Order: sequence, then structure tokens, then C-alpha cells
Amino acid sequence: MAATDPGQQHAPVSPRTANLAALLRALRAGPLSRTQLATRCGITKAAVSGLVTELSGRGLVRAAGMLAGGNGRPSQLVELNAESAYGLALSVEADRFSAVVTNLEGRVIAERTETADVAALGLHRSMDELAFLAGQVLAGEQPVGVTVSVPGLVDSAAAVLRFAPTLRWRDAEIADLMAARLGLTADAIVVDNEANLGAVGESVAGIGAGVRELFYLSGGMGVGGGLVSGGSILRGARGFAGEVGHITVDPSGEQCPCGRAGCLETKAGLNAVLRAAASPGDPLHDPALGVDGRVALLKHRVLHGDQRAVAAVSELGVALGVAVVTVVDVLDPDVVVLGGYFAALGRWLVEPVRRELSARPLGHEPSCRVEPSPLGTTAALRGAAHLATERLFADPTLVPFATSSSTSTEEAPA
Repeated sequence: MAATDPGQQHAPVSPRTANLAALLRALRAGPLSRTQLATRCGITKAAVSGLVTELSGRGLVRAAGMLAGGNGRPSQLVELNAESAYGLALSVEADRFSAVVTNLEGRVIAERTETADVAALGLHRSMDELAFLAGQVLAGEQPVGVTVSVPGLVDSAAAVLRFAPTLRWRDAEIADLMAARLGLTADAIVVDNEANLGAVGESVAGIGAGVRELFYLSGGMGVGGGLVSGGSILRGARGFAGEVGHITVDPSGEQCPCGRAGCLETKAGLNAVLRAAASPGDPLHDPALGVDGRVALLKHRVLHGDQRAVAAVSELGVALGVAVVTVVDVLDPDVVVLGGYFAALGRWLVEPVRRELSARPLGHEPSCRVEPSPLGTTAALRGAAHLATERLFADPTLVPFATSSSTSTEEAPA
């Protein structure tokens, strides 16, 4: 099922627009005839014909061959025109900016990444850099929607990043800042926590396809979590649900910047793991390598038996297991996905987490699966791209009528 964004407030649409949206969503699964569309969407065939004509006029659908009917009359198939509109996904992380453009089927059309010390740049220079990157991948195209992934607490309804400790940003009005730079209205821009978007990405393009309850555990400089339940992001009353980084996993452990002791982030945040794995001055601490480079080096050392690296990753697995037990007890997901940098170390993390689960009295295994993310550090961008195009699937009238159309979707004659 496609994950949606209940945090984004869409304006009410007319019944006709709602029917246009229903047809467009149905065509995601592949070409259909008008009769098939009428049956699937609960709309009369006469109404479907007019709606398909309008979608064709907007360039969103096109003819797709013929379907032989049972009475010998062929029916014109209609399909989604995936290249008629594009979504833009943007990501801000502690060490990089990323931008991806996808078509309506989720296929990546263009992507770029730029390494940077984002905290040192500050908010406004970072938005300048992100907008420049967006211009490069858009190459003159106008996106139908934009989603910005950020690490931290996000008020998604207001599109404001309330607090991002790794970036040192507070109350950053991301949507307004990006709208001004991209020449868009602020309502075209969604801002969300990277773990929420990672959960969406896994639901639509990763291990969670067809899974009703999925919890995504994201590893980076901090640790976050996102839950997709019944196709929707579960946000909580203030939009801050999923902040698992501050679950206590060691009451006598290190002081956390949040004021508590022994939070998961003090054990599982990337810098904490690297400190445990190597002494100061070691290449593992070189920011020039970026997150992916340092994790690759850590993985190499574990593979080659470096005892300090092996011990650090082993301790990480235990800490994740303790936290995941709490998550599973409270949320009861079908699957827990280890994402972000945890995915690259999955072969050493999955089993410790499973052991912690099976050792608990409630005995969640095997009902709850634990899997490394197949999308790795790209999951949040995939989720962001999906939500960017969702804006069109909620309201197809966002795309204006084409000035001309060379493809007819009229029914074939008897």
C-alpha cells in the first residue's frame, strides 16, 4: 500500500477532483480500460469517460493499446503518463545535501549530492546550497511537489523544523525559506523528519511493501524512528512520535545532551560508535570521509577482525536490541527495519536485536521480523520523493491543461 502524509494539510477538493484522483491512483497499478476503472473506483462508466478525457487533456494519462472484450468489442486501455510531472526530494544531513527528481512511477530521473559541514554553514547558507542543488537536478522543470528531509523534531503541519541538535537549528521555517528560493508557494513544500520519510521509503520501495505496521530505526549522527501504520505515518499529538534516540538503554551510562543518562544515542549515534571503535586521530574520525566512508571503513575493520571495532559493533547491537524491545512492546509492528548506517552493519546487528527480543517474556519472535534496510541511506530520499508526487495524486488539477494533445484516449468503435 502507498504511504500517505496525514501531516500535510490539503485544501478540500470537489467531488469531481476526488474522482480524478481516484482514477489516477488506480492507474498506478498499470493500464486499465474505462470499464475496469469504473469497477475499481465505483464510478459510472459514463462519468469515467469524461474524467479520462480531462486527465488526458492535462497530459496525465495516455492511450495504451487495446483490450479485447468478451463480446468481441475492443476497449481502449489507458495508462499513467509517468513523465507528465515530477517530484523533488531534498535532504539535509549533518555532512551533506542531496536532491533527487523522480517521475510519477518513482523512477529516479536525476540526483546530486554535495558534501558540506552543514552546521558551520548555518541555516540560510544551507538553504542557498540546497536550492542550488535543486536547480541542477530540475534542469528547468517545475516540480509538482517538494519534500525536504531533515534530522530533528519537525512540526510537519507548519513545515517548521523545531530542533535539530546535529545542525544546531531551532524553529527553522524550511518551507518558507525554500519556497522563496525555488519560486514556489509554501504549500507545495512538505518538511518531515528523515526517519518518518525513511519509513515511507521502506513501505513503498523497500522491505515494507505490503506490510501494515512497519517501524524504521534510523542510524546517523543521531538515532530516530518512524512508524508507518496502515499506510500512514504515525506522528503523535505534536508530530514528534518516533524519537527513540532518547530511550534509556544504560541507566548508569554516559550523560546525553538531552539531560538524561544512557540514552540510545549515547551508544548508537555514529560518533559514539566510532569513539568506541578507534582512538582520536584515527581515520575513522575524519569528517572528510563522510558518513558512508567512515562506516565502510568500520565495516572493513570488523570483517578483518579488528578487536576494538568488533567490540564497538557488538555493543551497538546490544543497545539497539534493548531499545527495539521497548518499541516492539509498545507498538507491536510487523517488521523493524534497521536503516541509515545501521543497514551497512546489518549482518552484525540483526541477530543481537533478535536475541534481545526472544529473551523477553512476551516472546515477540518470530511474529516481529527484524531486517536491515535494502535502501540503506537512501530510504529517506525515496520516501520524500514519494510524498512529493503524492500531492498530485491527491489533486490532479494541479497540472494545467496541455495546449495540445497528440494522443487520443477515445474509446475504440464497436
